[in-house]
Amino acid sequence: MGLSARRIVLEELGYRITSFSCSREALEQFPLHSFDLIVTDYRMPRMDGIELISQIRKTNPGIPIILISGFADTLGLDQKSTGADIVIQKSNHEVPNLIHSVQRLLIRKPAKKAGSAQSRARRKNAS
Repeated sequence: MGLSARRIVLEELGYRITSFSCSREALEQFPLHSFDLIVTDYRMPRMDGIELISQIRKTNPGIPIILISGFADTLGLDQKSTGADIVIQKSNHEVPNLIHSVQRLLIRKPAKKAGSAQSRARRKNAS
């Protein structure tokens, strides 16, 4: 499942999504906006998802982050090794896992705006 498909799934559930073409662009935008949640891939041009998470945690340690990777199992990626709140293995169960994870992480934190290196989710009716 690609970025466009994830975006469509989350938008159909009422989330507002902001996407960036690369991690560097995302890092430039984080100080300019407020986001509820970040969803990022592990493999990206210029900077991988772990590096992106590390940079984000320096300025916003409490923001919930989901890391999605086709290599999660192979590389042993988990919450501790990546700094993400949730790590999702790309698989047949990726969509339900992503939906459940977004809902779980947004419930535990008051809503602001949503964000992600690759996609950002926010309830349309949240303030």
